[in-house]
Amino acid sequence: MKEWNQNDLTDFLVAAGTGLVYFYTPMCGTCQVAGKMLGVVEEIADIEIGKMNLNFYPGLAVEYFVESVPCLLFIREGEVVETLYAFRSVMNLLEKTKGNLG
Repeated sequence: MKEWNQNDLTDFLVAAGTGLVYFYTPMCGTCQVAGKMLGVVEEIADIEIGKMNLNFYPGLAVEYFVESVPCLLFIREGEVVETLYAFRSVMNLLEKTKGNLG
């Protein structure tokens, strides 16, 4: 999972990319667990996942209505199709990814 900056996210959206955007903060324990789960999902599903430290991008929290971290945006063809806060399990994330991104 690659750490993205604002330009990476913009490029992904402008290119009508399909994948996941993971918002986290480094001091969040739940985010640490969620990040490990997403690493497994990335390997199994072969999907692009960008992670962004929300401490550096407070404007994105407002733009995407992020209520808490960890937060996962499912992006299909450059558009947000779902926002997820409760990751639950790797299997749940795989099912959500398949359902949202096809």
